[in-house]
Amino acid sequence: MEAATMPSGDRIPMIVRYADVRGLLSSPASSRNLREPGLPRMVSGTFLDDDPAALNNQDPPEHTRYRRIMHGTFTPRRIERWRPRVAAIAGELLDAAGEEFDLAADFALLLPARVICELLGVPMDRFEQFRGWTELFLSTSTAGAEARAEAYTAFMAYAAELIARHRDEPGDDLIDVLVEARDEDDRLSEDELTNMVFTLILAGHETTASMVIRGTFRLLCHPGQYARLVAHPELVEPAVEEILRHEGPGGPGMLRRITEDVEVSGGTIPAGTVVLPNLSAANHDPSVFGDPMTFDVGRFAGDPSHPHLSFGHGPHYCLGANLARMELQEAFRALVTRLPGLRAQEDLAAVRWNDDAFAYRPRRLLVKAG
Repeated sequence: MEAATMPSGDRIPMIVRYADVRGLLSSPASSRNLREPGLPRMVSGTFLDDDPAALNNQDPPEHTRYRRIMHGTFTPRRIERWRPRVAAIAGELLDAAGEEFDLAADFALLLPARVICELLGVPMDRFEQFRGWTELFLSTSTAGAEARAEAYTAFMAYAAELIARHRDEPGDDLIDVLVEARDEDDRLSEDELTNMVFTLILAGHETTASMVIRGTFRLLCHPGQYARLVAHPELVEPAVEEILRHEGPGGPGMLRRITEDVEVSGGTIPAGTVVLPNLSAANHDPSVFGDPMTFDVGRFAGDPSHPHLSFGHGPHYCLGANLARMELQEAFRALVTRLPGLRAQEDLAAVRWNDDAFAYRPRRLLVKAG
């Protein structure tokens, strides 16, 4: 185990081997309750770890109950019903982008934003507002701690406003499904419902957009791989899995507090230790993924014996993984079928990446359609 310095300045043991990371993610001794005063933190000030009503911050039995209520919301069958609309939006955005455009601003950020707005019944004219809140809230800059807290408060208030509006004027979008979500004898509390809407808006556009930007950047770095997808669009699905492995999840992952001694390959993690299971490092473990630094769009063709960990593993496996995977498939399918000659408009080695955000990605990606 090696200690890593978090943006907060805290030094935290980092777990990097695939088997260790996967084991910790599924271990009952791995807690997401990090709210005890004095525990190490990812960043200073208000952050994702602080809200006890957030699904990601709950442990069993509360977490088990929450997941049970949400079980039917993002099933593959429900997600497939949305695929044609996602494909249509991707096509519309590329048609409108022109011959030279910023793939980040004109496609990658807009596609998941429009999708999540339509699914949730969120007016698209509020997109720039919640995008601004998202960028502030996901900032890891210490100087931005106060602004991050203000963005969080405003974002949660907007989520509550949306829920109230849907209660007054019910429809059939995803917020209405969440309002009605329940099992035989329980339903989401008001705080849980508000937090879920907040999480869907937050994660539903920023994390997916980051994977589209990073994935396209990687493909442009390897034009032969892009040409392979153009010639064989049936490889889009395995290519998305390789993008998720090679580029995902866009950040190191989320902290865990160990509640009892746990054995990993590097020794014993004592109870009470806060650790970082590094998903990106696990996805590049050479004992699991042969030649892991090589980007190969055909790596996951067939049935991979070792799935990547970009959506996590165990009880906290990403609830929206089916939706994110489908959006990524349609984004890259649209790119390779509509823009077979896509190429970079600037030196890729000079592309500027953000260095103060939880999701690490190019700030812009200037491209030519052909």
